[in-house]
Amino acid sequence: MIHRWSIARRLFVANLLIVVSFIAIVGTAAYVDARDRTYDEAGRRMGGVAAAIAANPLVLQAAATPNPSAILQPYAKDVMAAADVDFITIMAPDRTRWTHPRDEELGRPYIGSIDAALQGHAFTEVTAGTLGPSVRTIVPVKDGTGAVKALVAVGVTVRNVDVAFAGRLPVLLAVGVALLLGGSLASWLLGRYLRRVTRGWGPEQLAQLFAYYESVLHSVREGLILIDTRKRVVMYNDQAAELLGLPETGSNDPTRPPSLADLPLDPQLRSLFESGRATKDEIVLAGSRVLVVNQRPAHGPDSPGARGKVPVYGTVATLRDRTEIEALGNELQTMRTLSDALRAQTHEHANRLHTMVSLLELGRTGEALDFATQDLALSQRLTDDMVSSIDEPVVGALVMGKVAEAHERGVQLDVSTLGSGAPAGVAVQDLVTILGNLLDNAIDAAADAPPPRRVVLTLEADEEGLDIAVNDSGAPIDPADAEKIFRHGFSTKPAGTGGRGIGLALVRQAVQRLGGTLAINGRRGAKFQVFLPAAVSAEKEHRQ
Repeated sequence: MIHRWSIARRLFVANLLIVVSFIAIVGTAAYVDARDRTYDEAGRRMGGVAAAIAANPLVLQAAATPNPSAILQPYAKDVMAAADVDFITIMAPDRTRWTHPRDEELGRPYIGSIDAALQGHAFTEVTAGTLGPSVRTIVPVKDGTGAVKALVAVGVTVRNVDVAFAGRLPVLLAVGVALLLGGSLASWLLGRYLRRVTRGWGPEQLAQLFAYYESVLHSVREGLILIDTRKRVVMYNDQAAELLGLPETGSNDPTRPPSLADLPLDPQLRSLFESGRATKDEIVLAGSRVLVVNQRPAHGPDSPGARGKVPVYGTVATLRDRTEIEALGNELQTMRTLSDALRAQTHEHANRLHTMVSLLELGRTGEALDFATQDLALSQRLTDDMVSSIDEPVVGALVMGKVAEAHERGVQLDVSTLGSGAPAGVAVQDLVTILGNLLDNAIDAAADAPPPRRVVLTLEADEEGLDIAVNDSGAPIDPADAEKIFRHGFSTKPAGTGGRGIGLALVRQAVQRLGGTLAINGRRGAKFQVFLPAAVSAEKEHRQ
């Protein structure tokens, strides 16, 4: 049954038991201390009364007479009434009573210890006498030579002492009840807080839930990162560590989570995490990866006393790697470019065939033959230029497709190569990404500009690497936008245009990953210059 209790109930019961035990221990100690103090106070008061009586000369004078009781008995009763004591017994050194509250006890021997008093010392004891148990103090009466001539015993019954002690019990009881109520109230408030925080779950349920969450955290293929309100990374899973280049999970001290500023994060990604804003499928370029980020606040449980203000513990962000998808998208875009080029060529070829057929139907065979020969020579020359200048067939096909696309949009695309035009050991996918996006942006800019619309592509390859320059006749780029233009999401295209703000960001990402440089210049239009260093072969590296 206890296993079903929540943490709040267990803490309440445990704290209540501790308070009750504390009150029992402290109450018992206080009770014993108060009782001892009451008896000590009674003994000190009896000692003061006895010492005052022993110092009175009347006692020595009466002790020297044949009948001391006749003088001392009235005196003792007066003092008893004034000092509020139960008995005053003045006796001879041989225990014979000279005074007593009861007249019939006069002349009888005193019951109790008198040895210390006979030696000249006062002492206090609790013993039973004719009036019952009592707290009494015995003081010797000495003459001028120091001889003990009489003894004075003053006492109060234990019953009266207990009555005085009982007067202190309500205070002790009130203190105990106050501690119990205060401890119970503190336990209830703490239990209420824990019940709200833990949602009424017990430790076994929380342990099981934590095991489930930890298993899910490390088994999902998406990166997951938890950030608190102080911009500290509370937790992240293995996939997030791999995507963001973070230390392995479990290597950090959980009591001292690292801040976002201490982690090697991309500035754009760090800015997104620090903002805490809600995002859905936002694309962020982080190093060599293209990440899709979803982020939302982590709200605490709602409670009746919160008045609609739900606490926010931080943010939860999920990361998906879209690098391979973007690579496939670039390849698909290349295929679309080639398809568009084939469609454009097919359209032009159909027009030319109609022209030649019409010339043949008109009987102008020579003119039809000359037209076909010139068209074939023009197409062959363009193909030969591409094949001879660019060694990589995929890149050559891409450029030919862009030439046809530019021609269809009324833009002249000129290609110039220096050297072999080889890709300098760079992966074809990266070249397609860089060339394709640069040419797409240049063709768009030239197509939107007034005539003459022209784009010039220059490729120069040597042992050091590959230089790529793309110059268009479009509108020049504002120097203030020279750095912003490479950021993801920034675009000079009108709103609603597809693929806004992604092309040049992917170009810069690919160039940085390959260790190259990217620059913008040109007074007329825009000129993008890219340098990609040549890959060092294993043999050359061994020689160095």
